[in-house]
Amino acid sequence: MSAAPYRSVAFGPYEAEITPDPQGGCLIRARQPLADHPSRFTQHLVLWAAAAPARTFLAQREKGPLGTPGRPWCRLSYADALGQVRSLGQALLDLGLSAQRPLMLLSGNDLEHALLTLAAMHVGIPVAPISPAYSRLDPLAAKVVQAVGLLKPGLVFAADGDAFGPALDRALTPDAQVLITQGQRAGALRIQDLLKTVPTADVDRAFKQVGPDTVAKLLFTSGSTQAPKAVINTHQMLCANQQMYAQCYPFLEEAPPVLVDWLPWHHTAGGNANFGLVLRNGGTLYIDEGKPTEDGIAETVMNLLDVSPTAIYTVPKGLEMLAQQMAHNPVLRDRVLANLKLIFAAGAAMPQSVIELVDRLAEEALGQRIPMTMGLGMTESGPFAVSHHLPGWQQGIIGLPAPGLALKLAPVGDKLEIRYRGPSIT
Repeated sequence: MSAAPYRSVAFGPYEAEITPDPQGGCLIRARQPLADHPSRFTQHLVLWAAAAPARTFLAQREKGPLGTPGRPWCRLSYADALGQVRSLGQALLDLGLSAQRPLMLLSGNDLEHALLTLAAMHVGIPVAPISPAYSRLDPLAAKVVQAVGLLKPGLVFAADGDAFGPALDRALTPDAQVLITQGQRAGALRIQDLLKTVPTADVDRAFKQVGPDTVAKLLFTSGSTQAPKAVINTHQMLCANQQMYAQCYPFLEEAPPVLVDWLPWHHTAGGNANFGLVLRNGGTLYIDEGKPTEDGIAETVMNLLDVSPTAIYTVPKGLEMLAQQMAHNPVLRDRVLANLKLIFAAGAAMPQSVIELVDRLAEEALGQRIPMTMGLGMTESGPFAVSHHLPGWQQGIIGLPAPGLALKLAPVGDKLEIRYRGPSIT
């Protein structure tokens, strides 16, 4: 029996030029050049605030026990987001933040985290999002202490002053500036007050001074093999990366993407790739506070019963858990697959059994399969670098360099090392 066809989705050219190296290995380049793109990341926000001011940019459920039905979505339009970004940008400038005094974010994905990130980048202040686990799970907050010592932030944001209090006590001096949303902390600023700041011409001047080489983010690596290191991500990196995505996946430009996404923003996949592709293409990001765990999947299921995504970016374990839920819940299956154009699961090998289950569910619901692709990236590449943008996961194939990138396979002993060069590389 032949497999069902894939849903029709626009993909970019999948072509490369390969030049053998006389010393061994080879150089691989995409044949398609990288098109022009903005040099400031928040230029996308300015554009969509003018082109689609009322469209929802970000949405998050009201606070409450996870998995509790009936919690409404708090929505933030593009126009409102830009207005609040400008207010916060002015507040950050007033507080003396700068390239030498960056903004550090200790807590996870939420509307305030997003607004502060964009506000800082809008006025040329680097942002350093830190894994919440470093604060919440380690009583000594050792990696937070290390990050603070390395970056010397001008302001540290923690959504909950009580929950992050022990880490703040460990990592900061008594006179350090702290910003919170809720909870208590002596001397802390509150984001609700900063949002009342009236922006001045200083915000516009700072925005105009942002260039391709301005540092946008300082992203810490996982630290699984050694102490985490801060990787510089410039505005050029982030903007070039999103242009690469658009050229490999042009369907993103055909209709605004809709994501229901849990991937953490302190990681390059969630914070750069997913957040960025929504902003770059004028889409909507529903912040999913669920997780691919036995305890967290209920929140994700509830969110997906509300919202039909156009793409799913996840890890293989996350896709496996979602597929198992869909197999036992036809309503969820149909809701998830209704508008879905792409499944992109990375970070680990994909079990063949998961591919077959997802294909079967799609064939039952749609009579066709959903394109499933993958790639290879890293914190230092923004992350998009190598892309297998063909509709069908193939074991052992990672793809070809994205437009604008050169990839060298260099012999090192009896192996080949992958080396990158391009506008999205630190």
